[in-house]
Amino acid sequence: MTFFISLFILVMQFLWRYVDDLVGKGLDFVTLGELLFYASVQVIPMALPLAILLASLMTFGSLGENYELTAIKASGVSLMRTMKPLIVVTVIISFLAFGFSNNVLPWANLKLYTLLWSVKQKKPELEIKEQIFYDGIENFRIKISGKDPETGLMHDVMIYDHRDSRNPNTNVTLADSGKLQVSSNKSFMKLTLMDGVRFEENVRNEKKRLNDRAKQRFRKDKFKKQVALFDMQGHNLERSDEQLFSSNDRMKNLAQLQDGIDTLSTQTSEITNQIQEQTKNFYFQQRKYLHRRNKEIEKIAVDSAQILNSDSLFNALSTHQQLMAIEGAKRQAQDNRSQLEGKLSRYRNYNTKITRHFMEVHRKFTLSFACFIFFFIGAPLGAIIRKGGLGMPVVISVLFFIFYYIIDTLGVKFAKEGAWHVYQGMWLSSAILFPLGAFLTYKSATDSTLLNADAYIIFFQKLFKREKFDLKNRLDKEKEAESDAKT
Repeated sequence: MTFFISLFILVMQFLWRYVDDLVGKGLDFVTLGELLFYASVQVIPMALPLAILLASLMTFGSLGENYELTAIKASGVSLMRTMKPLIVVTVIISFLAFGFSNNVLPWANLKLYTLLWSVKQKKPELEIKEQIFYDGIENFRIKISGKDPETGLMHDVMIYDHRDSRNPNTNVTLADSGKLQVSSNKSFMKLTLMDGVRFEENVRNEKKRLNDRAKQRFRKDKFKKQVALFDMQGHNLERSDEQLFSSNDRMKNLAQLQDGIDTLSTQTSEITNQIQEQTKNFYFQQRKYLHRRNKEIEKIAVDSAQILNSDSLFNALSTHQQLMAIEGAKRQAQDNRSQLEGKLSRYRNYNTKITRHFMEVHRKFTLSFACFIFFFIGAPLGAIIRKGGLGMPVVISVLFFIFYYIIDTLGVKFAKEGAWHVYQGMWLSSAILFPLGAFLTYKSATDSTLLNADAYIIFFQKLFKREKFDLKNRLDKEKEAESDAKT
């Protein structure tokens, strides 16, 4: 029950996230059902830890509320022994979650994002609203003043033709009424206009003199009935090729991720070698250029076995040759800089992909380990608070899950930006929550009243009672002192 509650909440979150891309697309129920199915499969790794946390809280909270845990402990059975069979079940669920993340989740991600991309490329259904310019038809803007909901007849139709991008507002059509119909195969739309007029102005873009203005033409056509056809290409859902997204890290299992990391590492090493070779070649090219500019000095250096540096070679050139050398060096430096920037951009891109691949490798383990951690948080916490049902356990579960989600998002952000190592960012949430689970388990096993409201109420009652008693004693002493002073 808790699993399907968590799954429903996360699927609703998915719908709210992509509602703008889905509304007004005219999708059929089969496509919507397929989209929801893939979305449900995708959020299972996140719903499972939350479900285990909520279920363990409800179960042990109910046992504590009905004093069944007290009876179990009184009979000599410790809390850890009570949790032992459930620990085995949780371990099995964690391994199944890992298998699911490694095998089923990449397939679901591929199907989901391919279908989402196809839906985003689909143009919205034709729905012209009153007093609002509609731009759903390419190169045309349509505005109507009213529409009959029964017959679909539109009144006071205004159409701007923007097919001439240089002069977009020089072709306007006004009609008393019109009707838009879609063909049976949805390949084109038929617009029928009644009792209208069409204005067309031929305007030149160049600067106009008086004679040129006189040559401009203005055309006005009146019609009783006019029919226009519009292509419906892009309005139907066309499935994209899944191969476009198969190289993404979220669409791969562990073996494919490792192959991708090896390939990207090889490409990164090749780019690094190219950058080093280019840097060396640039230095030797400059020396070769200066030697070629002054062959006599080069001959003297070879004959006398002397080593001449670049400065001496440059100073030996004439002023004209020095200027030519500077311009040539400047051009070569600019060319090398441009090439290096391109290679560095590819290097950063490959490094980013390698980081994302490593993050996805760790994610397959961290989500499974989260199931194990949340059980050791929920079970002892339920035994401590001793509240069952869907009240207090739901509130505590949501708070813990939000805390986990914030820490996990923070760690993922640091890992993605390179501020931390990938394993540090991806395991940050587990490293924080695991000690918390161990602490709660210890407190529960020792019958701690850590989260027992009655214990805190009694503590504060005793505290206030003691303060009241101390205040009374102090007042009595002050009265005795006053009596002594008067005596």
